[in-house]
Amino acid sequence: MMVLDCSAAVAIVFEAAEGNALKNLLLAGEEIISSELLRVELASALRKYVKAGTISQKLVAAHYEKATALVDRFISLEQNCTEAFSESLRLEHSPYDMLYFTLARRNGATLFTLDKKLIALCERERIDCVHNVDLLAV
Repeated sequence: MMVLDCSAAVAIVFEAAEGNALKNLLLAGEEIISSELLRVELASALRKYVKAGTISQKLVAAHYEKATALVDRFISLEQNCTEAFSESLRLEHSPYDMLYFTLARRNGATLFTLDKKLIALCERERIDCVHNVDLLAV
């Protein structure tokens, strides 16, 4: 099982080098889950790309659909928000990131992220995640 966060989903959709490497690491038949928060984070990130002129408003909906289609199952906020908030306080890290972190931990899953602070936290807490070294090897 894999947990996908927004940074990874955006990189995959934009076919960035890291995104292509992440996509190659996705295993066929392996379930990909994410927090419902991903939908809102994607909308926010894609809005910034439109505002910066990186993509057109015509393409933004297709990018959004492509990114959300990567996920097999979305976990509702009510299913892990309390745990994520608690861990956010304990680990002094963003509650947003903790939604992905706790999903990975709870499910024994690999977290796909490009967020360096989140990767460092996963390493400290021994949560399986994709590392930059992993991406360079692909």
